[in-house]
Amino acid sequence: MNSISANLNIMIKASEKASKSLIRDFGEIENLQVSIKGPSDYVSNADIKAEKIIIDELTKARKKFSILSEEDGTKINTDKKNVWIIDPIDGTNNFLHGIPHFAISIALKSNNEIVSGVIFDPIKNEMFYAEKNNGAYLNNKSIRVSKRKNLENCLFATGGKETISKELNDKLITRKTGSAALDMAYVASGRFDGYFQKNLKLWDIAAGIVIAKEAGAYINNIDLDKKDKVKLIVSNNSISEKLLKNLNNF
Repeated sequence: MNSISANLNIMIKASEKASKSLIRDFGEIENLQVSIKGPSDYVSNADIKAEKIIIDELTKARKKFSILSEEDGTKINTDKKNVWIIDPIDGTNNFLHGIPHFAISIALKSNNEIVSGVIFDPIKNEMFYAEKNNGAYLNNKSIRVSKRKNLENCLFATGGKETISKELNDKLITRKTGSAALDMAYVASGRFDGYFQKNLKLWDIAAGIVIAKEAGAYINNIDLDKKDKVKLIVSNNSISEKLLKNLNNF
């Protein structure tokens, strides 16, 4: 493994530990698909259980850091400048339906900047991670955004309930995968050329911000004090201006 900070190492270990319970629960979910009861209660338990494992691991190592997490909310500790931002299952609906496309997302915000991020897809065993000024990686291999320059050759991710205009839909090839964290990781690794979405929660995209930046992506300015209604546009640099022009009413 390339040299990483103690904090990033803690984040990776926490996500690996939580993933074991998620993989077990995902196996059960696939069985629950056929039951009358349905898996929704099971998912909220899977979420809470994974989050508890992550918070326990992070807190054990860094007792004073504050926490912002999806299920557990905000915990202000003595160190307010360092905040763990956690989403135990990003892609809950996929998880719920037995679709193997979801991820654990953990970020570290330090002095109002995301300095480290981990997005771990436990089913595909893909660990995306980055630290400020230290590059972005997938399973220890360096990753970069794509080099495509023509919008018509690009593949974009989007999401949420909003429909994009017919004009935009005719111009861009888009996918809705149901996991914002993985959409960002896929832009960082060149699989998607860009991703745009409105009304996101900060914990969906916090880790992705530093991973995408370190992989050379363009990313719009994001107010890290906002927990929800976040608007995101991220892409490779070659197409960012063209994309922004097309998304000017987005």
